Amino acid sequence: MTPAARSGFAVGRTVDWDLAATVGGKLARPEPAATEYTRRQVIDQLGESARAAELPVREVTGLIEGGEIPEARIINRVQWIRAASHSMAAMTGGDPGASAKPSKITGSIAGAQTGAVLAFVSSGILGQYDPFVSGGDSGDGELLLVYPNVIAVERQLRVDPADFRMWVCLHEVTHRVQFRANPWLAQHMTGALAVLTEGATDDVVEIVGRLAAHLRGIRSQSNDDDAQSNPSGVLGLLRAVQSEPQRKALDQLLVLGTLLEGHAEHVMDAVGPAVVPSVAAIRRRFDQRRQRKQPPLQRLMRALLGIDAKMTQYTRGKAFVDDVVSKVGMERFNTIWTDAESLPLPSEIDEPQRWIDRRL
Repeated sequence: MTPAARSGFAVGRTVDWDLAATVGGKLARPEPAATEYTRRQVIDQLGESARAAELPVREVTGLIEGGEIPEARIINRVQWIRAASHSMAAMTGGDPGASAKPSKITGSIAGAQTGAVLAFVSSGILGQYDPFVSGGDSGDGELLLVYPNVIAVERQLRVDPADFRMWVCLHEVTHRVQFRANPWLAQHMTGALAVLTEGATDDVVEIVGRLAAHLRGIRSQSNDDDAQSNPSGVLGLLRAVQSEPQRKALDQLLVLGTLLEGHAEHVMDAVGPAVVPSVAAIRRRFDQRRQRKQPPLQRLMRALLGIDAKMTQYTRGKAFVDDVVSKVGMERFNTIWTDAESLPLPSEIDEPQRWIDRRL
């Protein structure tokens, strides 16, 4: 049974996920030119780096004592699109074994749209840990590394390939350690997703009413929380059409994502030059790449897909983790992984001392 099915929601059954994978594969951008030798070298080295990164990550984080080191799966863009479509289906109750099937027209439209989104995203993903995959040799969860994108970015940044590959693996392996050491995290995510999809069939009039009220609030209330944080952004509009429980679930997911990404960024730098000799140069050039100006169409797509919001998760999350660890140490910081109540509140991400005062 999928995580979504266990949580009682199945919004993913309205999507033809096989079509999404097919369309995404056809629309994916061409991969960077590389010889067979280069491809084989980066695949082998990423696999080795993923294994080698595990112990330093465990040592720095203090998470997971002993235990096996799972193998990463090294894939190309088309393979990532298919893996992502399968994972999204599992998360949203749209797995092939689901009893309900999408209508042909609705499923095809949603599948084509989803495939186009996955194609756009596929050229920017260096790697990810998917906690919702099950049935592998090491149980639930799988680490994916997208080698063509690693090649493209290391060439663009002009950094040492071996160091950059290890640096990428440190980040993604940290996510693997986070979820394997704290299995409740995946359940927490699925629970929040279930709440977000409740009311997916809300009356259109009610949704439009919420949106209209939000827009009126932006015009008339300068101290409105949404208006201050995101006056014209997609996130503000999304929150506008949600019920209060859905807004709370969205906040939970955003805070968790910020924590996970910030923790991984902290670990990447904390491991230091002993593992990645040119870490300072890689960090500087990678941050510059994140901040560079994008063409108008790409900026629009990034905003619609929440990519820019994810970039702020890296910086805000890292600042939170850096501050807490510097004040209380990693061992006491790790109480953050105890349960959902131990996670920071939205108001605490930018004020870490408030989390320390509440939990320690």
